[in-house]
Amino acid sequence: GTPGNRSSGDEVGHVAQRIRERGYEPRCRGFEYIHIINNDEKSYRVATRRNPEEEEARGSRLRVFLSSLLATIGGALGQVVEQEIEEEEPEMASRAIVPQHENNVEVKQKNAIADGRNRRVLQDIGNFVNERAAAQGKKPITEGAVVVAQAVKGAQRKQVDKPKPENVIVISSDEKSEKSKHVTKRQGSSRKDVKTLTSILSARSKAACGLVNKLNDSIDNIDGADAGNELAVTEYVDDIYKFYKLTEDEGRVRDYMDLQPDINAKMRSILVDWLIEVHRKFELMPETLYLTMNIVDRFLSMKVVRRKELQLVGISAMLIACKYEEIWAPEVNDFVFISDNAYAREHVLVMEKTILDKLEWYLTVPTPYVFLVRFIKASVPSDDKMEDLVFYLAELGLVQYPSAVSYCPSMLAAAAVYAARCTLGESPLWSETLKHHTGYSVEQLIECAKLLVKFHSTAAGSKLKALYRKFSSPDRNAVALLAPAKCLLPIAIDDGEC
Repeated sequence: GTPGNRSSGDEVGHVAQRIRERGYEPRCRGFEYIHIINNDEKSYRVATRRNPEEEEARGSRLRVFLSSLLATIGGALGQVVEQEIEEEEPEMASRAIVPQHENNVEVKQKNAIADGRNRRVLQDIGNFVNERAAAQGKKPITEGAVVVAQAVKGAQRKQVDKPKPENVIVISSDEKSEKSKHVTKRQGSSRKDVKTLTSILSARSKAACGLVNKLNDSIDNIDGADAGNELAVTEYVDDIYKFYKLTEDEGRVRDYMDLQPDINAKMRSILVDWLIEVHRKFELMPETLYLTMNIVDRFLSMKVVRRKELQLVGISAMLIACKYEEIWAPEVNDFVFISDNAYAREHVLVMEKTILDKLEWYLTVPTPYVFLVRFIKASVPSDDKMEDLVFYLAELGLVQYPSAVSYCPSMLAAAAVYAARCTLGESPLWSETLKHHTGYSVEQLIECAKLLVKFHSTAAGSKLKALYRKFSSPDRNAVALLAPAKCLLPIAIDDGEC
């Protein structure tokens, strides 16, 4: 209701009498009664108000009581904490024991202090005295809390002095120093002193097989000049060429003309001579020509080809070889144009797909070129003239069908080197170094070398002029114009000496 005027002393007494009649005992100590009269319902309400002086005295007595009580509890808890930590297992000693039941006063005080302190490491979190609050003149939480914190801290100090259990792995400062020493030693080591795992294993395997012997003084170290060249892979080059020798029969072509009813060896030679001219016009890499001929011969040995499609097989095979070997390969339209538009672009693409399907995309084969590079390097001394003559004789072997299908790539390359040395009159004609790296003796090469020299002697009068013109130019040292080796012409030779 609406508040009325403040009641007089008589009215207050009347209100107190009414309260007693209802069974309530009014508490008048420290309070005063206020009579509020509702004009409509004549109802009374009693409001109380505390006396400030008595309230302050009562709060002071309460604080003194709580402080003494908590001090007693804190001392007892400190003794219990210290006793339990000493009896605990070593690995559990670092855990702080915090009482589970706290009154509401302690909780409020902790929350108030947590706002004004910085977090410490996990093992230091506890009921510490707030240093910031102490500096500002505020009272600590309780004396008992300080006692608990000191007891926990003392137990941790004792635990540090105890020996560590055996199953705990500790990284000490000594171990760190040893690691730093190893790191310093590794950083100070030179790269030149480090040997590759492959070289170590190769040396061990050779030693186990009894192959560690000094090379004969007559065998030159042809890879010594390339020791610092990482692209020369001098550690692996011997193994690489051993692998080539083992796998060359997989890509080797046998006599297949009996399977081709519409073409013959002469038509094949005409195609190869024309491809050599195309290769020269496009200024392609030497590897491309040798791979082209390998693809043509392998495809012809697998599929019957009509005469009018033979040139299409040739340009499609060169297109594949260019994509494999060249950085900038000619386009399909370039091959269509070079063939005088005898075939459409679609014909070339269809034939390209047919060849790849027949060969099962097997294009990584050792051709005579890979052996020529190695054998020319072993032909000491060697110059540009020797190199051009070797390539000329090897390409003569590609043009002629008998030499292309009768001898493996490594033998054709070795025979070309031997025939070139005979043509230039090198001495000796076949050294121990060449025998070591080629794996062939003069007796094994003599028949193939004779055949190559025969092609050399008849090249000038042949109708197939593309190869002859190519190696008659000054940029090829005009090696096609050299007189063939007489000792390898159809006259018997004695011990390979001309």
